[in-house]
Amino acid sequence: MDFIGAYSVGNLSYLLKGFLITLEVAVISIILSFVIGSLLGTLRYAKIPVSSKIVAVIVETIRNSPLLLIIFFSYFGLREVGLKLEIMPAAIMALTIFESAMISEIVRSGLNSIEKGQIEAARSSGLTYIQTMWHIILPQALKRMIPPLVSQFISLLKDTSLAVVIALPEMLHNAQGIYNGNVTYVIPIFILVALIYFIVNYCLSLVARALEKRLDTNQKDGKNGNRRIRAASLSG
Repeated sequence: MDFIGAYSVGNLSYLLKGFLITLEVAVISIILSFVIGSLLGTLRYAKIPVSSKIVAVIVETIRNSPLLLIIFFSYFGLREVGLKLEIMPAAIMALTIFESAMISEIVRSGLNSIEKGQIEAARSSGLTYIQTMWHIILPQALKRMIPPLVSQFISLLKDTSLAVVIALPEMLHNAQGIYNGNVTYVIPIFILVALIYFIVNYCLSLVARALEKRLDTNQKDGKNGNRRIRAASLSG
């Protein structure tokens, strides 16, 4: 094991370039998959006769397919029908498709966890379905979704390494390029890559905890505000 040689300026710079690609692909995929997954999950929750069933078939098909297969299809399969994507767009497309299906189930489960009585009470008070979802259901469901969503985002970040099969120059791809030139670099490079993944994923978990606490605080403040309003109305 040659730690000094493995951690040379040139190797670290090359690994950093791969890490930046990993982050870029992960961030874009997270944003796209969250938006698409939220829409799909909400559609399934709404149980619209035709569209909900179509979405359910699509989601279940993707969820039960290997991500590696979707990556291969996005890069190699689409070329057979005339759609030639570059490596990075193909990787982002594959990750977005797969993660959107996963996130849609998290969103649907979060919405289903809210008591149906709240919807009935909100509708009976004159709120529309969209107003009920936006002001009553989603704020409560979002808090319950945070832990599984963060876990899914962490999985997405790690899943970017699977794009090495289509030669995406992400961190693991560049790590292989480094230790292929010198076998004594294998363990030092693996240790460094594992440490980088740990730091990034741990930071994500800390952000999730902070966000969850903030939502708890906002929810308590909202309840206290409602109590004060009711008290003022009774005293008036």
